[in-house]
Amino acid sequence: MPRVKQRTEALRERALTGALAILATEGAAGLTTRAVAGRAGASVPAVYEVFGDKAGIVREIFFAGFRQLEDELTALPAADDALAGLRGLAEGFRQFVLRNPMLAEVMFARPFADFDPMPDEAGAKVRTIFTQHVRDAVDARRLRGDPADIALVFRTLVEGLAMAEATQRLGGSRQSVDRRFRLGVNTLLKGFARA
Repeated sequence: MPRVKQRTEALRERALTGALAILATEGAAGLTTRAVAGRAGASVPAVYEVFGDKAGIVREIFFAGFRQLEDELTALPAADDALAGLRGLAEGFRQFVLRNPMLAEVMFARPFADFDPMPDEAGAKVRTIFTQHVRDAVDARRLRGDPADIALVFRTLVEGLAMAEATQRLGGSRQSVDRRFRLGVNTLLKGFARA
C-alpha cells in the first residue's frame, strides 16, 4: 500500500485511531511514532508534522480518552435517587477503566515522561460531571458539605479503586473485588451523608 503523503485531518484521525489500537493491544511500550505511522499508512515525518512529536500523539490519546469517558458518563441512565446516581456514576467510571486499562493508564497514571498536561486540561468535563452529581445530592439533602470538595474526594476514590482493580490489586475473586469497590463507595457516601 503506498504511503499517504498529505498532512490532513484524515491522517490525524487515522493516526489517532492507530495509536489507540496500539495502546490497547501493546501497551505504552508499543506506542512508537513508527508504529503509529505504520498503522496510519503514513511516513514518520508526516506523523511528526501532524502531532509535532511523540508527546503530541500522547496528548491526542489523553484527550480522546477523556472525551470517550465523558460521553459514557453523560449517557448513563438517570437515577431516581441522588445517591443511586452517584453509585451509578462510580460504576460507569469503573467499567470504562476496566474496558480500557491502557487508555486509563495514560489518562490517570501518565506513563510517558515527556507528557504533562496542564492541570485545567486534565478531564475538566469529567470533573464537572462528578461535581454536578454531588451537587444534586447536596441539593436533595442526601449529602452535606461543599460539593466541589466532596466531588474531588469521591472522584479520587473511584479512580483509585478502579485503577487498583484494573491492575489486579483489589482482590483475588470477583466477589471480593465487587465487595471492596462497593465498600469504598458506600463508606465515603455514608461519611458525607446528612445525619
